[in-house]
Amino acid sequence: MHNTRPRLALVVPCYNEAAGLSNTISVLASRIAVLIDKELISADSYALFIDDGSKDLTWNIIQRNAGNSVKGIKLSNNAGHQKALLAGLHYCTNHCDCCISLDADLQDDIEVIEKMVLSYINGNKIVYGVREDRSVDSSFKKGTAELYYKLLKLMNINVVFNHADYRLADNQVLLELLKFGETHIFLRGIFPLMGFKHEIIHYGRLDRLEGKTKYSLTKMIRLAIDGVTSFSAFPLKLITIAGFLVFIGCLLAIGWVFIVLLRGKNAPGWASITLPIYFLGGIQLLALGTIGTYVNKIFEETKKRPLYHIEETI
Repeated sequence: MHNTRPRLALVVPCYNEAAGLSNTISVLASRIAVLIDKELISADSYALFIDDGSKDLTWNIIQRNAGNSVKGIKLSNNAGHQKALLAGLHYCTNHCDCCISLDADLQDDIEVIEKMVLSYINGNKIVYGVREDRSVDSSFKKGTAELYYKLLKLMNINVVFNHADYRLADNQVLLELLKFGETHIFLRGIFPLMGFKHEIIHYGRLDRLEGKTKYSLTKMIRLAIDGVTSFSAFPLKLITIAGFLVFIGCLLAIGWVFIVLLRGKNAPGWASITLPIYFLGGIQLLALGTIGTYVNKIFEETKKRPLYHIEETI
């Protein structure tokens, strides 16, 4: 239980969000003011906007609106959503009592912010915002997302079902986050990994008011691969299982060939030769590709390059 009003930071990554960013800044600044009036947060609370190397007027809008309750960080290039969000979380460490990360499109229901703060005041270190449903998503995105979460569970990767990056984190949690130095960051897996007392709050996902989503299918696939390969060696184990099954299949095929020969019948020609070649070749390429993905991650992790570069802070 926290007896004093916490200093809250809202962390908002932005990439080419000029179309609706002015409205987002206004809405979040108003929400902070309401929470201050209700004496739930301290008067020095603020919203932090991270410009992830935008090509439009995103940074100009952040500069224009900067003030007591609005701060900004400009990254020198497009680092990606997870790294831009991490830059904001690193900045807020020891500069707030708790922070809430959310998207700039305001599809995350901001009415839930008050519930998150109250949960923090009641002693929770992490508060996860979880969608009640995916009615605003396309059938393809809804189906693939739910399948992905189920696969993560199958691989014993601890994630919160239907949770993206709408969450509250206590400053103690942010300090622990500093200990993670990996290049391929997957925050949805890292926060549950750290533990801490937490609560789940459900909310309805809203429609996007302005602009278009910047999370392309390619970026979603890349994030999905990072989520699997950063927290599980299950794909490598799957290769071993596949190799064992192929070996058993080959033994059975050899036995079948001997039986056919003993009966004096000829084995089928091209099918018995061509199909196994294609099958085994496909298994080998799949295995090499999976192993190559892990080797590439090892290569990139060992270089220990910075995850982002800050060009300007306002």
